[in-house]
Amino acid sequence: MYWYKPLNKITVYLIAGFVLSLAINSCKSDSHSATDTMKFFDIKGYFKADSARLSKLNPLVNKTVVHNSITETKKVHVPNWGTELSLFSESDINKPAWKASYYVQTTDDFLIYKAKDPSLKTQRIVIKREGDRLKWIMIVNHTKNILYESFEKLSYFPDSLYLIQKKQRVRVLGTDIYKISGSIN
Repeated sequence: MYWYKPLNKITVYLIAGFVLSLAINSCKSDSHSATDTMKFFDIKGYFKADSARLSKLNPLVNKTVVHNSITETKKVHVPNWGTELSLFSESDINKPAWKASYYVQTTDDFLIYKAKDPSLKTQRIVIKREGDRLKWIMIVNHTKNILYESFEKLSYFPDSLYLIQKKQRVRVLGTDIYKISGSIN
């Protein structure tokens, strides 16, 4: 080709050195990343630990599922607490991009996070504490797009009860209302 000129060795070495230095710099870990991602209460870590604890205890759960006013109740041993409580752990707000996305209000007994942006899925988290002990967590999630809108209210009382209330409107299919409660014995 008339416009192509082969590169000389020095140019090739300079380009290779530049690419190599970029690759090495991209492999360095950020020493601040662990502290930056934990600005808020660690919902994901809390539910991971509590799921492991409940899996070891293997308690009997009186579980009630209501779907559009049709109710079913069973006493069960939950085979996978991580899956059972996944909606709670998926409401984790500790993402670096969300550091400034929540208002934080604290009192002696309560820790409250409220979303500044209505487009964020997790809109509110309320944590009730007694000293260092967590008494309950309530999470409100909202998702809306062209196809559907979903509201979730999740409540968790360690060692006694979890409650999942969900209302989902799908444009073509209509509205579904779910309520799942698990009373831990």
